[in-house]
Amino acid sequence: MIDELYSTKLLKLAANLPHSGRLPDPEGSSEKISKLCGSRVTIDVVMDGDRVGQFAQDVKACALGQASAAVLGAHVLGATLAEIEMARDQFRAMLKDGAAAPVGRFSDLEMLAPVKDYPARHTSTLLAFEAATDAVRQASTRTSRAGIA
Repeated sequence: MIDELYSTKLLKLAANLPHSGRLPDPEGSSEKISKLCGSRVTIDVVMDGDRVGQFAQDVKACALGQASAAVLGAHVLGATLAEIEMARDQFRAMLKDGAAAPVGRFSDLEMLAPVKDYPARHTSTLLAFEAATDAVRQASTRTSRAGIA
């Protein structure tokens, strides 16, 4: 069963993290940490209207957290807050309740379905999507306030 969890495809994905690093002047930034294992993900975003225009991630996590962050990084540019929230919620339901994999731009998260059998790994696997949701929400609030001023 552990071989299914750490498949070759997952390990390759974890080793190739798109948009690594930090943005110099993010509109939204969020850091999430798994208390259980110490995995840490920091996400920076700049919005282009209501869509993610720039994205960077600093990921210090296990292979599962890195793979999840790789899927996020590969597909997040151009995403709206609603799309990221929907993916996060579907991803959480897939892990915790055995629900179907996320649909749409983040459907590659399906490869992480075996993680459902390892509850101790759920938090670290969800970190990138939790941080991205928070960072985009911050940026969206900041840009909407700037439009009002």
